[in-house]
Amino acid sequence: METRAHNFNAGPAVLPEEVLREIQADLLNYKGTGQSVMEMSHRSKEYQAIIDDAMARVKNLYELGDDYNVLFLQGGASLQFLMVPMNLCPNDKVANYINTGVWATKAYKEAKKLGKQVNIAASSEEGKFSYIPKEYKLSDNPAYLHITNNNTIYGTEYHFDPVVPAGVPLVADMSSNFMSKPIDAKKYSLIYAGAQKNVGPSGCVVVIIRKDLIEKFQPDLPTMLDYKTQIDNGSMFNTPPTFAIYIIGLVLKWIEDCGGLKQVALNNQAKAKLIYDAIDNSNGFYRGTVAKEDRSLMNITFRLASEELEEKFIKEAKALGMIGLKGHRSVGGVRASTYNACPYASCHALAEFMKKFQSEN
Repeated sequence: METRAHNFNAGPAVLPEEVLREIQADLLNYKGTGQSVMEMSHRSKEYQAIIDDAMARVKNLYELGDDYNVLFLQGGASLQFLMVPMNLCPNDKVANYINTGVWATKAYKEAKKLGKQVNIAASSEEGKFSYIPKEYKLSDNPAYLHITNNNTIYGTEYHFDPVVPAGVPLVADMSSNFMSKPIDAKKYSLIYAGAQKNVGPSGCVVVIIRKDLIEKFQPDLPTMLDYKTQIDNGSMFNTPPTFAIYIIGLVLKWIEDCGGLKQVALNNQAKAKLIYDAIDNSNGFYRGTVAKEDRSLMNITFRLASEELEEKFIKEAKALGMIGLKGHRSVGGVRASTYNACPYASCHALAEFMKKFQSEN
């Protein structure tokens, strides 16, 4: 392929070309050190500067102060499904979850496997996860409320922050829309996000923890699964995913250079509008799968009249350099993931192809 693909993969996903070029330039000799970041000791002063910079950029973009810790951990969001209830839910309290799809379901099931009391505060399962519940009911004695801000598979997204009673931590899996728009991060006690969608490659999860949660951590946990271990050691109790963290720092700098989260959000809205307009103006040829008010700006899902027509659509799109459009294996259909680094030109190309494909079919 002579040019870069129009990459709509759901994750690992497209990275900014400017960042890839900077990585390429420094790959053999990072800033005159005579070594690649991949070869660098995580205990060196050079690497400490890299991880400190990445932590500072997370706080800067979300306007967080010293009352929050930023961690870079391994195991992805899936390990956080376990670590959250293990650390935050004593046996005499109840873990509360709003179930909006596959990943939210996996999260509360991990809490149940630990033997924790679990309450489904709200669910959109009866509507095939086609919307975000607007109301919820907490259990008595709640340990926290957990939400999944964006549903990568079904294509829904929170466009509001749930309100929780004073003293109840709000916990969010933001893997698919992390750093995609401004949020009031101070409303959240704990945020976690797999990096491989909006801010980096696979192999690292970013965790943001408000420091007053530390007193709620459960004692005598396995060392590696104890948030306090990771906080006390600055994400370096063991060897961290050093190269992934380095790339995260570069992507966060790219976001700042683009104009910050406000501009990134405007870009994402404009990109998504191109594709949603192609769906909405198709007279039913393309059928969106979620309520319009809850549509994701990150993962745009739609169906055609038959699976055969969907396969033809995906095949012809791929021939034109558009990759990653096949819907998740559990739901089928078509999905375009238009994360931060997905160029406007790619979304325009897809929207134009959608119109052409409709006229020919």
